[in-house]
Amino acid sequence: MKITVIIPSLNPDGKLVQVVNGLIDKGFEDIVLVNDGSDKEHMKPFEEVGKYKQCHIVSHDVNRGKGRALKTAFQYCIDNRKDIDGVITVDGDNQHSAEDICACALKMIELKNQVILGARDFSGDNVPPKSKFGNNMTKFVFRVFCGLKISDTQTGLRVIPFEHLKLMTEIKGERFEYETNMLLEMKQSQIPYTEVGINTIYIEENASTHFHPIKDSIKIYGVILKFLMSSLLASVIDIVAFAVLSGVFCSLEPVLKIFIATVGARIISSMVNFTFNRGAVFKSSVSVKKSMMRYYILCAIQMMISFGLVWGVTELLTMGNVATVIAKIVIDTCLFIFSFKVQRAWVFK
Repeated sequence: MKITVIIPSLNPDGKLVQVVNGLIDKGFEDIVLVNDGSDKEHMKPFEEVGKYKQCHIVSHDVNRGKGRALKTAFQYCIDNRKDIDGVITVDGDNQHSAEDICACALKMIELKNQVILGARDFSGDNVPPKSKFGNNMTKFVFRVFCGLKISDTQTGLRVIPFEHLKLMTEIKGERFEYETNMLLEMKQSQIPYTEVGINTIYIEENASTHFHPIKDSIKIYGVILKFLMSSLLASVIDIVAFAVLSGVFCSLEPVLKIFIATVGARIISSMVNFTFNRGAVFKSSVSVKKSMMRYYILCAIQMMISFGLVWGVTELLTMGNVATVIAKIVIDTCLFIFSFKVQRAWVFK
C-alpha cells in the first residue's frame, strides 16, 4: 500500500510512541506527524519517533488547531508524496488500533476513489456520556438538515484518496469544526464514502482530548445555530405581524383573514430573514438578484403550505384566533427543516 499515515498531535505523552510503533509493526513505512505547537515539556515523544526512518515531523510554532494541522499535512503530501494512493488520518492517543487502521487502508485500496470512515459503535457502556451525546446529536443534525447518513461523525480515522487532498486543503475551519466541514464538503462535492466498523476505544474516559464541548460545539454547529437564530427572529416577527393583522382584519371571512395575515406577515419577516441568511448564515456568493428570486419562490411555496395547513386545521377543529396562532407556530416549526435544506442546497448554494 502506498499510504501515508498522518498524525496531528498537541502535547503528546507516551501513547504517541505506542501508536507509531504499532503502525510500523503493521508495515506502514511513511508516517507524517504534525507537532501543533506543543510545549517543551511534551517534546520527548516527538524526539523519540523522530529517530525512526519511517517518520517525518512537521511543526507549527504555535498551536493552530487540529484542522490546520491536518491541512498542513495534506499540503505536505501534495508537495512531497505525489506517488501515493492516499493518506490516512489517525489520532495520536492510541484510540485507533493498528488492525483497524490497516483494515480501513485496505478498504480504500479496494474501492479506489472513496473516502473511508472508521465508524465506532457508541452503544457500549465504555463510551463516555459526552461522546455518546455529542455523536448522536451530530448524527441527527447531519441526517435531518444535511442529508448525510453517517454513524460516527466524530471519527478521526479517515482514509482519503490522493485525488481529493487538494480539495481538503481548501475547506474552512482551523480546529475541530474542520472535520465536520470535511463531511459537509464531501456531500456538496459528491465524494463517495464508505464506513468501516472499528473498535470503540476510550482511554481514561477520553481525558486526553483537546476538544472543548461548548466552544468547539458552537464552531461545529455554527451555520445551523445562526440559521436557527435567523429563523427564530423571523418567526417572532412573523407571528407578531400575523397576530396584529388577524386582529385588524377580524371582521373578514376566516379564509380571507388568514390569507391576508399570512401574506402580510411573511413579506415583513422575509425581508429580515433573507438579508441575515445571505450575509451571515450561508455567506453566499450567488448574486443578490438570483438568490432573492430563489428565496421568494421558496417563500411563496412555504407560505402557501403554511396557509393551507393553518386554514385546514382551523376549519377542521373550529378554532378561535388564539388557537389559530398556536397552530401556525406548530406548523411553521415543522417547515423549518424543509426551509433550511432548500436554502442550503439551492437558494444560497
